[in-house]
Amino acid sequence: MWSILPLGLKIALGRLDAMTLTWIRFLAATAFLGVLLRARGSMPMLRGFARHHWVLLGIAAVGLAGNYGLYALGLQYTNAGTAQVVIQIAPMLFTLGGIVFFKERFSVVQWLGFFVLVVGLGVFSSDQISHMLSGLDRYYAGLVFIVIGAIAWAAYGLAQKQLLERMGSAQIMLCLYAAGALIFLPLSSPSTLVLMNHVEVAAVVFCIVNMVVSYATFSEALAHAEATRVSAILAITPLGTLLAVHVASLVNPVIFTAEPVSHAGIAGAMLVVAGSLMTSLGRSGR
Repeated sequence: MWSILPLGLKIALGRLDAMTLTWIRFLAATAFLGVLLRARGSMPMLRGFARHHWVLLGIAAVGLAGNYGLYALGLQYTNAGTAQVVIQIAPMLFTLGGIVFFKERFSVVQWLGFFVLVVGLGVFSSDQISHMLSGLDRYYAGLVFIVIGAIAWAAYGLAQKQLLERMGSAQIMLCLYAAGALIFLPLSSPSTLVLMNHVEVAAVVFCIVNMVVSYATFSEALAHAEATRVSAILAITPLGTLLAVHVASLVNPVIFTAEPVSHAGIAGAMLVVAGSLMTSLGRSGR
């Protein structure tokens, strides 16, 4: 879901600004999940929250909202493949956070896999960024936005992992979606929504559905797996994006442009996949 998300965002951002698009995604996700949880009788129970729980909830809310807004801003200045490569700083930070904060331990195979994964990302990223050096000036702001967004996402993920000890994943996400809708409301321009054509409306709906499904499954993954394993799997996201962009460029070359990948880039991609599998499937250290 995160691999193909930039395609929908790119179309939606043709009409909407990043803040309005982010606000409507949070608002729609809040409404959908709120109705679902109320029907199930499982709305969040915030009574009895200790102070540190509120702090964690605040960090998660600001982190998730910051990631969404900054990533959308960054995508306005960069292309989909570049954005997904740079955002991979997030799962790397999340992995390190899992080791530091949750005392998750790596076996020798997992450490080797993590090393292979980092090297692969480095080779793959260098290959992709080399294609845009001639226009780096117009990408600079976008890259900064995405890097800060990646840091915000890692903070969100680490905070949510701890909140799962107090609340279910769906309840946490409803709180975060509602907070995000409030954060972006004063920054948005709802009047621009009426100017969208049917293709742009479909793109916004896709972005909303993608948001609900991807974060529901991510939250459940955190409840059942170590943070280090989850983040390792996420490392394959940019590979899916490049494939999706290539297919989209064949369908509509006006909106999407296939991004070239050299032999070095392909080798880096293979290292990413191999390292991700070794990190995710290797037995944890004792």
